[in-house]
Amino acid sequence: MKLKIGIFDSGIGGFTILRSLLETRKDVEVYYLADTKRVPYGNKDIEQIRSIAKEICNWFKDKNVDALLIACNTSNACALDIFEKNLEIPCFDLIHSVSETVTKKYIGVLATHATIKSSYYKRIIESKRKNVKVIQQACPEFVSEIERTNQDLNKLNYLSDLYINPLLKENVEEIILGCSHYPLIYNVLKNKIHSNIRIIDPSVALVNKFNNSFLIPKNDCCNCISQDNIKFFVTAKSEEFSKKVKYWLEINKEIKLV
Repeated sequence: MKLKIGIFDSGIGGFTILRSLLETRKDVEVYYLADTKRVPYGNKDIEQIRSIAKEICNWFKDKNVDALLIACNTSNACALDIFEKNLEIPCFDLIHSVSETVTKKYIGVLATHATIKSSYYKRIIESKRKNVKVIQQACPEFVSEIERTNQDLNKLNYLSDLYINPLLKENVEEIILGCSHYPLIYNVLKNKIHSNIRIIDPSVALVNKFNNSFLIPKNDCCNCISQDNIKFFVTAKSEEFSKKVKYWLEINKEIKLV
């Protein structure tokens, strides 16, 4: 019997979590919802984000999912309590998951403006580790650029320097990619960061935490991505999203507009 799993993001950032999930197990039926009508979330105020979270909960309620993987860090930071209260199922978030994996003293966080404003990463990490310093850096233009069908590599390189350099000046030892979109440009970011600085993708921590809670059947280990039982839903621009699914995931599936 397959687990019914919901994945929610403002756009394509959740692909990082979906990919990590499907690389580790195939006993799942995935409902992926992208709020493409309102992406990006990072420039919205907290009350807007919380209001949207209630709408997202209402959509997932009749899907009878066994768990929700919240791929949007901004929603994690501003509205996690709404998901947990309204859905009454296990909700796995990126921030709590990755906070358990940091090991150094000086931690850098790259995230959206709304996530940084909430200071949620800083509060959670500092509550779990003593003598740690969290340096946060807002990256207001990253998501819009990453969401582009034809990415501007020059612009991404310029923005990467702009956002990463302040963290490097603080001598950070680990950098958390605090928005699920950012691992999609991992190679761009890696070229800007010295090899002795650990780059942390929170999607890996989230999926590991999920797999520890919902154990993988012994006969179900998979070494490749399974495209079966994945359903994509968007709130706008279904044709454009279909192209992104093909490009990033090499999956050719019907995209349903909701």
